[in-house]
Amino acid sequence: MQNTRAPISAIPTNIITGFLGVGKTSAIQHLLSQKPENERWAILVNEFGEIGIDGNLLNGQKHDSVFIREVPGGCMCCASGLPMQIALNQLLSEAKPNRLLIEPTGLGHPLEVLQLLSNDYYQKLLNLQQVITLVDARNTENKRYTDHATFVQQIAISDVVIGNKQDLYAPHHKETLTRYLSERGFDDKHLYFCEHGQVNSQWLFGPTKATIKPSCHHHHHHEADPARDINTQPIPKSGFLEAQNEGEGFISVGWRFSPEQIFDRQKLHQVITMIDAERLKAVFITAQGIFGYNKTADGITELELDECMESRIEIIAQKQDSKWRESLLSCLV
Repeated sequence: MQNTRAPISAIPTNIITGFLGVGKTSAIQHLLSQKPENERWAILVNEFGEIGIDGNLLNGQKHDSVFIREVPGGCMCCASGLPMQIALNQLLSEAKPNRLLIEPTGLGHPLEVLQLLSNDYYQKLLNLQQVITLVDARNTENKRYTDHATFVQQIAISDVVIGNKQDLYAPHHKETLTRYLSERGFDDKHLYFCEHGQVNSQWLFGPTKATIKPSCHHHHHHEADPARDINTQPIPKSGFLEAQNEGEGFISVGWRFSPEQIFDRQKLHQVITMIDAERLKAVFITAQGIFGYNKTADGITELELDECMESRIEIIAQKQDSKWRESLLSCLV
């Protein structure tokens, strides 16, 4: 195990990126299951929404020597990268990890994250290894994805592309993804396929070949404010706190609920099923136990968790439905 008193240097670091709903959180959970027992791993998670969920989902399943920190509220590189730098520096100081995994939001621009990690300060601390991009091969037939600047950038900076959800592919989808990558000069990189985020930890190893070029700063509809963290604000007497965000053609809305608010699991599942969203993540304290929810276009997965401090939900969609809050509150016991 790394000496906790030794100075931090050359920490093997992987960026794990991919568009909304492709299975990044599941992939990280699977990687954690392969972590050597004598190693300490750190995970920095960025979420598009203001309400942090991934940290709760990852913390809800016990892993020894794993340290997790979130940067909610959009792209990590907003506000000159300050929110990310603060969170990353705190995480490295606390964990002194043997490996660092960084998960930018599916709507974020990973090139800016890579540039920040390549500056003079972090070059001494981090050893940038393979950039992993998860892709659903079915999406390479949809211009909504292939014409989206974020999707294009995620492919461009990757060392490894992983076609996740292969169990849902039609016979031609692997060939479609292979051809799409070849047309973009991906022949000298690695392509693997898996399902349910079952990523092999060996795919993390090796120096990145990602080309880091000076960039024109991209434009956001939202603004990151490192002094404003809605995840630490006290919940008002109403029993919940709501937050919204907007950018990259999507809106997000999320809620934190008081720990005293207990939900009915069956009603909750029905409401989540009915919500029309690009992406939905949640952790809920129910009368039947604590459960995590993960909804994509392919359906809902429900996972029983060991613990969580409070119920939270984040919805990402192209338009907001004013009835979402009322529907969720109707599930209270």
